[in-house]
Amino acid sequence: MATARVWDIFCKVIDNFGDIGICWRLAADLASRGHTVRLWVDDASALRWMAPAGCEGVRVLPWPQDGGPLDLQAAGLAQQPTDVLIEAFGCEIAPEFLAACADAAQASGLKPVWINLEYLSAEDYVERSHALPSPVQEGPAAGWTKWFFYPGFTENTGGLLREPGLLERQAQFDRAKWLQAHGIPGEGQTLVSLFCYEPPALRSLLAQFARQGLQGRPVRLLVAAGRAAAAVRALVGDNPDLTGDTQLSISYLPLLAQTEFDRLLWACDLNLVRGEDSVVRALWAGRPFVWQIYPQHDDAHLDKLQAFLDWLQAPPSLRAFHAAWNHREAPQGVADGPLPPLADLPAWQAVTRAGRTRLAAQDDLATRLLGFVAKKR
Repeated sequence: MATARVWDIFCKVIDNFGDIGICWRLAADLASRGHTVRLWVDDASALRWMAPAGCEGVRVLPWPQDGGPLDLQAAGLAQQPTDVLIEAFGCEIAPEFLAACADAAQASGLKPVWINLEYLSAEDYVERSHALPSPVQEGPAAGWTKWFFYPGFTENTGGLLREPGLLERQAQFDRAKWLQAHGIPGEGQTLVSLFCYEPPALRSLLAQFARQGLQGRPVRLLVAAGRAAAAVRALVGDNPDLTGDTQLSISYLPLLAQTEFDRLLWACDLNLVRGEDSVVRALWAGRPFVWQIYPQHDDAHLDKLQAFLDWLQAPPSLRAFHAAWNHREAPQGVADGPLPPLADLPAWQAVTRAGRTRLAAQDDLATRLLGFVAKKR
């Protein structure tokens, strides 16, 4: 059993709640291993549905959006000085918190381990940059060292979030029981989950499902609440080609807790996911999936997507579909014609499961964080 430590994780919610989702999974994972976690966040509203039951060992504390002071006394910083500082995704830890940490370190002679948790990528720079030091030059923590920690898909990175027992729980998952509990008819249908932004190719996907179903069966599309549901509703409207007597049925889901979202991915025959947290969960699900990566204005996301598909050893059909699905504008012929065919799902599933096997043989992100901290503390 690793030494129980006090962790302070700082998170600013930018958009789409992927940042708070990852930080919550990490906090809950650490707490399940006996650690104490204070999660400082500027907008905790999403946790009401992501993690309605909370987690023993995790305290969610407000980080004022207007730059106001943190309530360090209420947080109990004096009674429980931090052992590990994590600033997630480039956010900057509040200066008054660093000052309090510096005072505690001066009294104890022991500095916290300060980690900059970076974004996920399969690109080559991740292995080169992972665990590099960044000396702090100014402020109350001048002279300390901040360490870059990069999640990733190989042994020489920070790994991926995978809480203990996840794959065992999945192996025991009762698909029929879960579908029945959620009122989702699954018999005789191909189940497809949809968690997306607003891909221009979405209209063509819906038309393909409506026209021919998938895997020789009608499609039931399970649409996540939020942007995905709004995008589908805007396209469907009263379009008889999509809502009439077709091979497509649509179920709009409520906001799902993280544990329920995982089960949704386990239950479906194909998962269309978006963002970093969800692509990792799709990998663990071991089902065929398509990733809509978060778009960047300079198209840097396409290099990131290509690196991921290379790591996955994706077959040409999966690469072609990803290219069309992630195009900023409907590619030539896609707006009015079909997307690349969804006819090769067995091959897509095979590479997903092979990738999952490779990842399962590696330590997960929390385990690697714990090992890293033990060496630096």
